[in-house]
Amino acid sequence: MAGQVNDCIFCRIVRGTIKSWKVYEDKWATAFLDINPRNPGHTIVVSNSHHETIMDLPEEKAGPLFNAVRKVSIAIVNGTDADGVSIAQSSGASAGQLIRHVHFHVIPRFSDQDAVSIEGILPIKKTTDAERSEIVKKLMSKIPK
Repeated sequence: MAGQVNDCIFCRIVRGTIKSWKVYEDKWATAFLDINPRNPGHTIVVSNSHHETIMDLPEEKAGPLFNAVRKVSIAIVNGTDADGVSIAQSSGASAGQLIRHVHFHVIPRFSDQDAVSIEGILPIKKTTDAERSEIVKKLMSKIPK
C-alpha cells in the first residue's frame, strides 16, 4: 500500500504529526532516534511512503532507502564514536516485525560490548547438498524480473 496511512505511527512521524528526534530526511526516507534505544544513537530509518514489508517496497524506492541507511550508519559511527553498527530489518509478523511499515534499525555498536551475530539470533540448521540445490532452484524461479 503506497502513500501514507493515517494510523501508522511511522507515517505520522514522517508527516510531523508526532514528535520525533529526526536526524535525516530526504525525498525517500526519514530517520529518527528510537524511543527505546539499544544504545545511544539507535536510529530508525523508514520509507517516506507506506509499504508494510521489504517485499512490498517498489524497486525504485529500495535503493534510495538503503542509501539513507548507509548515510545514517556513517553519521552514527562518526557521531557516537561507535566501532560499528548493527542493521536490523524484519518483514512480517513471523520475523518479529511490530510496526507494519518498512524500516531499518541502525544501532551503534562498541568494542566493549558482546557482539551479537545472526547465529546469536537463530541457531544454525544444517542442510545437505541436495537440499541446497532444491532451495536454489526454488529461489531462482521466484526472483522478480
